[in-house]
Parts: sequence; structure tokens; C-alpha cells
Amino acid sequence: MPASLNDVKHRITSTKKTRQITNAMEMVSQAKLNQIQKHTSSYAEYASQVKSVVMHLAQSHILDGLKSSGHSANNDQSKAKRTAYLVITSDRGMVGSYNANVIRDSNEFISKHSGVSGDYTIIAVGGNGSDFYKKRGQNVSYEYRGVSDVPTFNEVRQIVKMITSMYDKGEFDELYVCYEHFVNRLVSRFRAEKMLPVDSEAIQGEASQEIQTKELTAEYDVEPSEKEVLNVVLPQYSESLVYGAILDAKTSEHASSATAMKSASDNADDLIASLELQYNRARQAAITTEITEITGGQEALKSDNN
Repeated sequence: MPASLNDVKHRITSTKKTRQITNAMEMVSQAKLNQIQKHTSSYAEYASQVKSVVMHLAQSHILDGLKSSGHSANNDQSKAKRTAYLVITSDRGMVGSYNANVIRDSNEFISKHSGVSGDYTIIAVGGNGSDFYKKRGQNVSYEYRGVSDVPTFNEVRQIVKMITSMYDKGEFDELYVCYEHFVNRLVSRFRAEKMLPVDSEAIQGEASQEIQTKELTAEYDVEPSEKEVLNVVLPQYSESLVYGAILDAKTSEHASSATAMKSASDNADDLIASLELQYNRARQAAITTEITEITGGQEALKSDNN
């Protein structure tokens, strides 16, 4: 058999093995996607309850004490604000354009929001984002690698604790979380949401819209004090926002991985079909050549006998 046919046959075999791997990876990613979607649906109830409490507080004007209780940015308006951007990416590859999209859209948002001053810092959740910004000499003040496929609340609490500690120390004045929001298996959209300081005006706006559909309590009897209530509720609210964003980003990551592996498997099928056609044509040509040579030899023998 000609060497070219052996090469084609070897490529067919290796491509089929690659397809087996991508098929397995697609199944794993799909299983992770199903698992995290079930987890997200159960968490959504908790997040909804926390948000409801905060909206009740906003409607009762308890959140008006945010500025005086130290939960807002520095009141010194003459001081330029320093912004932190929490960019959520994956630790691994094989997720299609997921990481590239997050980093590109985050950079565009940072450029528009921070301008050319460069007075900002990056908080990276995920190795891809951390490595990207470090290689370009940007200030990565905190990084967290190894987020679980289905993150637990306690795992994210560690991240939130570090972020809030940095915020309380004045290392930055406001925080935006940049991530890919899961729409469906094929579609995700970039989001950049302000997490710190807690925006009491925005919450009150949401509460005003909510009160149109359901009645909210207008007043609260606070025990032991408004400050104590804020110290308990607001950290839980911030944790729920960051945890929800990480869950959302992880869901998009698994969906992107499943889609990428399916695309790789489909491409492998197309390549195998093309190589098999090439192999069959080359083999047919080789057989035809052999038949022609045999026929020619027979004709030559007949001529010699005559």
C-alpha cells in the first residue's frame, strides 16, 4: 500500500480517537451544566429572600443611614475614586471563546468607565483572567484560582471577605463585577454590575417598582439598632450578589465548554468523512493502476508469444 494511503489511514484513526475524547468532554460538561443549573435554581430562592429583605429596608428608609454607617464610598468628593473590577474567567481552556469574550468586554468596559487615568485595580477570579492581566503589567490586587465546578457558598464567602476587607481599608472606592451571564446553552451576554458600595438609591428604585405589584411594609421596629441590622443584612446581600455572579459565570463556562466540544466533535466527523473519501479515491486509483499494469503485462506476453 502506498505511503500516502498509510498516512491518510493514520490520520483517520487519530481523528476518530480525538472525536472520542471530545464526545466524552461534551458529556462531562453537559453533566456539570445540569448540576449547576439545579443548584442555581435552589439558590435563587435564598437570593430572592435576601433581596426582598433589603428592598423592605429601603422602602422603610432604613438604608438612608448607609452613608453615615460607613457602607458607602468616601464622602470626600474632591478625592478621585479608585475602582476595582472583579473579572470572572475560567481556570482552564477548552471553553471556546468564553474567556476571550469576558476579557475583551471587560477591557472595553474598563476603558469607558475608568478612561485613560488607569486608576483602577483588577480582582481576578479564574486563572485565565489573572494570567492575562499580569502578563500585561496591570495591577492585580487579588486573585482566586480553583473555583469549584459547582461553587459552594462558603467558598465564595472567602472571596467576599477578602474583597470587603480591601474595601474597608480604602484600597478601592467602588467595585464592579464583570462576567458572562448565562442565557441558554448557546447564548451568554456580558454583564458589568456595581456591587460596592451598596447603591441605596438603586435599591429604593427597585423597591418602588416592586410596591406596584405587592404591598411592602412601610415601617420597621428595629432591634437592637439600625446599624446592627445593616451590619448583618448588607454583608449577606453583597455575598449573595457576588455568589450569584460566580454561579452565573460558571454556568456560562460549562455551557460554552459543552458547545465547544460538540463543535469539535462535529468538525472531527467532517474531517473523518473527508479523509475517508480521500482514502477511498486514492485506494481506487491505486487498484486501477495495478489492474492497468497487469493488463498491460498480459498484452505484452501475448505479443511476445505471437
